[in-house]
Amino acid sequence: MTYPQINPIAFHLGPLAVHWYGLMYIVGFLGGWSLLAWRIKHSPRGFELEQLSDIFFYGALGIILGGRIGYELFYDFHGLIHHPLGLFAIWRGGMSFHGGLIGVILAMFLYARKINKSLFELTDFIAPIVPIGLGAGRIGNFINGELWGRVTDVPWAMVFPGGGDLPRHPSQLYEFFFEGVVLFLVLWIFSQRERPRGAVSGLFLVCYGLIRFSLEFFREPDFQIGFVAFGWLTKGQLLSLPMILLGVIMLVWAYRKRKPVCSST
Repeated sequence: MTYPQINPIAFHLGPLAVHWYGLMYIVGFLGGWSLLAWRIKHSPRGFELEQLSDIFFYGALGIILGGRIGYELFYDFHGLIHHPLGLFAIWRGGMSFHGGLIGVILAMFLYARKINKSLFELTDFIAPIVPIGLGAGRIGNFINGELWGRVTDVPWAMVFPGGGDLPRHPSQLYEFFFEGVVLFLVLWIFSQRERPRGAVSGLFLVCYGLIRFSLEFFREPDFQIGFVAFGWLTKGQLLSLPMILLGVIMLVWAYRKRKPVCSST
């Protein structure tokens, strides 16, 4: 198949170039906001519409700071040691999902304390809408022609600009479908019924970790790192293993403790 060669710049507003990747962030933001507002209106969880702006503000800070710091620590530690100011060069790109996740958890912990709720009350509330942002981000990766897959001969393989002359898996689309669509449906359906506190958050960690670990077999390893062990284990897989383990522990803990929250419908 032929890569569509989409211009990463969607349009211009005077001298300002608006990129598709930035628009994908807006899509994720608006989609998440709309669904959380729906949940607040249809669920007695003790959250209010006025709190959404704070939730997204704290979440955005966690994503940006955690994602950037995580990328430098996990994927470019050598560069960070030699050029520590590069940590602030956000215009050069480089964001880590796992770092962003840690950042969001810390941000939600701070906000939960501010509104006198437990961390899991808040994370169970927001976890089902996270795949919307993940899926939108993967579409942005595809449009940018980045984070392409490994070389393959499957009929739907594509030759990506900057990826050499050989056809590769369009792994960004795989991730869009499984991290975005499938994960959203699983979490949304699961959260519609009464669940013990922490169960939705635990399921998110398990499902995302398993999906990311599996799809890494189709994605080209980061060029500056390559495989980290056994000739096949990638850094993304290594970072996903603690997610899976923690998610399983949280699910076991949640159902043993069995402190249910109200259903969302």
